[in-house]
Amino acid sequence: MAEFKNPLTKIKEKLAQMQRSAEERDAQRRAAKTGYPYADLSTTPINTEALALIPQEASQKAKIAAIEAQEKKVAVAAFDPSDALAQEVIQKLKSEGYQPSVFVVSLSGLRHIWNFYKFVPEKAKEIIGGVRIEEQKLIELGNILTSLENIKSSVQKLNAEASQAGEILEIILAGALANRASDIHFESTEHNVKLRLRIDGLLQDVFNEIKKDIYSRLVSRIKLLSGLKINIHDEPQDGRFTIKLPEKEIEVRVATAPSEFGEVVVMRLLDPEAINLSLTDLGIREDDLEIIKTELKRPNGMILNTGPTGSGKTTTLYAFLKHKKTPEIKIITIEDPIEYHLEDIEQTQVDEDASYTFANGLRSLMRQDPDVILVGEIRDRETGEIAVQAALTGHLVFSTLHTNQAAGAIPRLLDLGVKASSIGPALNLVIAQRLVRRLCEDCKVPGEIDGTLKNKIEKFLAGIPKRVNREKFKEIKIFKPKGCAKCNNTGYKGRIGIYELFLNDPEYEKLLIDPESAGPSSHKTLEELIGQQAGESAIKKFALEQGMVTMQQDGILKIISGTTTFEEVEGITGPIQLG
Repeated sequence: MAEFKNPLTKIKEKLAQMQRSAEERDAQRRAAKTGYPYADLSTTPINTEALALIPQEASQKAKIAAIEAQEKKVAVAAFDPSDALAQEVIQKLKSEGYQPSVFVVSLSGLRHIWNFYKFVPEKAKEIIGGVRIEEQKLIELGNILTSLENIKSSVQKLNAEASQAGEILEIILAGALANRASDIHFESTEHNVKLRLRIDGLLQDVFNEIKKDIYSRLVSRIKLLSGLKINIHDEPQDGRFTIKLPEKEIEVRVATAPSEFGEVVVMRLLDPEAINLSLTDLGIREDDLEIIKTELKRPNGMILNTGPTGSGKTTTLYAFLKHKKTPEIKIITIEDPIEYHLEDIEQTQVDEDASYTFANGLRSLMRQDPDVILVGEIRDRETGEIAVQAALTGHLVFSTLHTNQAAGAIPRLLDLGVKASSIGPALNLVIAQRLVRRLCEDCKVPGEIDGTLKNKIEKFLAGIPKRVNREKFKEIKIFKPKGCAKCNNTGYKGRIGIYELFLNDPEYEKLLIDPESAGPSSHKTLEELIGQQAGESAIKKFALEQGMVTMQQDGILKIISGTTTFEEVEGITGPIQLG
């Protein structure tokens, strides 16, 4: 028997359908008038995780909703995109690093969407009610959280109160920025979660007892902000979001990974102030700085920067680019990935999925008529050969290699298969570098200098190349760390580079060498050594004969000028033998 339907019900349904149709036609007209695309929400699939990006109360108040999200791209449905409240929501999404695409929709379509809030995952509900990462709040918190102890006490209090994830994350981010941290680590243990910050290259414990349930909400919050999938726990994920402050934008790169006791999360803070350094800010000695400035004036050739990950190579090369930047020249980079954005410099990024590798990208950049090229890293023969050819054909090329010493750059290029006959003519300069911690200027204390140590230092100074200004070191100052509130009781605050420069210009170096301190010359040119496939030790011997100051020697000069300590330099370069 067919189901009987009340005629009145049929009429009501028909009227409702006509009303919806009229609303959709009105939405189409408004969309055409304003230039926004139109969407019919009655036929649009809804992503509840995307819906969670805008709290329900804010959604209904501003007549706006997020309906789809892929990484940082978000589809946003709005009744009136020009409405002040809707614009406020859109701007908030942008401030969190999202890229909203706005569609005009009907009010009945939005009512249909609001019904889906009951299907938003519980974890997402817990975090969308929390305070969002707001600029002013971060600044205010940063003025309070000036020590690790302050961060610990704040996180400990919120942890005990089972506060919302958004509030805890604000505290952690503000504290990390206030204390110059480069990375935030969440490490899951059997019963709790550890919070650690990497400051001046070293990890420091902050709080070891974050509750598992709070951490679960915190991870979900971080995933939402960085465009990751909340329900994926057993696979690594990578994402990012941006914190926009009044005078700068800080990009936060997020990496999650499964572990024995739950997900671990690392957040890298890319503060543009970290690379906003001039040549004189890098801590390079005056004599080495003069060599670098001379080489940067050259129109072509290759300058290589070597060292392990985290040794400051990117900061140094960015300082070179900023020094070279003028309206008359074109500078292009290919990086993996782009870590910091440089004004008036064209930056491109490796994309393996699109076959845009260092080699392919560099080949493409050569057709863009550049004067200066930065290649993030030479990893293979093809990239090495194209970079060398670029240097030989009128371009100034900057790049990096993973070698421990400056003398290791040439053997590394040979190992990659770059033609020996091309390396010598192309290579201008190799810089090797490391970072050591600076002594805290507020609490460092003088160290003892006995007669034996004084004699050893004087002998060391007599043996270094004459281009080093010995007068600056006549008054030997050795300090040691003490620890105070301003340096989190470590005795150190900030880092400085130690460098060694291998210059491929024997005629220039001869003007700088002290004949009495230089060893007996091998009388071989660098090109001859390269042609003989010379190893690192032979090339280092040649470089020392040409007047190279090693990283350890540069470190010792920074020790006796009161900048760092024997322990810091030995930790990077090995045992120091002064005499």
